[in-house]
Amino acid sequence: MKKVLFATTNPAKVKKYKKALEEKGIELITIKDLKLKLNIEENGKNAIENAYIKAKTYYEATKMPVIGMDNNLFIEELPEEKQPGTFVRRINGKELNDDEMIEYYTNLVKKYGGRLTAKWVYGMVICSQNGVAKYSWNKEHFYFVDKPCEKRNPGYPLDSISVMPENNKYWLELPKDYKEEYNKKDNIEGVVEFIINNV
Repeated sequence: MKKVLFATTNPAKVKKYKKALEEKGIELITIKDLKLKLNIEENGKNAIENAYIKAKTYYEATKMPVIGMDNNLFIEELPEEKQPGTFVRRINGKELNDDEMIEYYTNLVKKYGGRLTAKWVYGMVICSQNGVAKYSWNKEHFYFVDKPCEKRNPGYPLDSISVMPENNKYWLELPKDYKEEYNKKDNIEGVVEFIINNV
């Protein structure tokens, strides 16, 4: 099985693709598995630039195929200067944990009327002996509310305040078959194919 480093400490990101990649002969390992943590300044202007910074830095350190991934958050009702963009977890220079993120974003939603329309823009970059490959996609059609669901998804705290407009239910309370159908739109198959073709 081919080992590929996913340059992340977020278990939810790895879990999303791990099984499908194993079926194709690719084993995802993480920087925790390698006990390797580099200080990286993610100062890119968008998700692709930050993903590239991560992938390139870890590829240079390990010389194995590396996946870097980042995402930007855009909220329709917020002015440009208040957009989280690439700084979804870093607020006023501080890296927030899951609970702090839920608190910060629910307070933001309250300030703007109890509901905010959100969109994720994802960027993935692979650095390997074959060079550099880049890929980007969107996930939209949901909104944030000011009262969090009791359930949690470690690594993806904003799932707790995400509600799907077509059924007005929290993402974390939706049945598995609905999530699987939605995740097809989340482009998991496209991402897996991109990884397979570029490692």
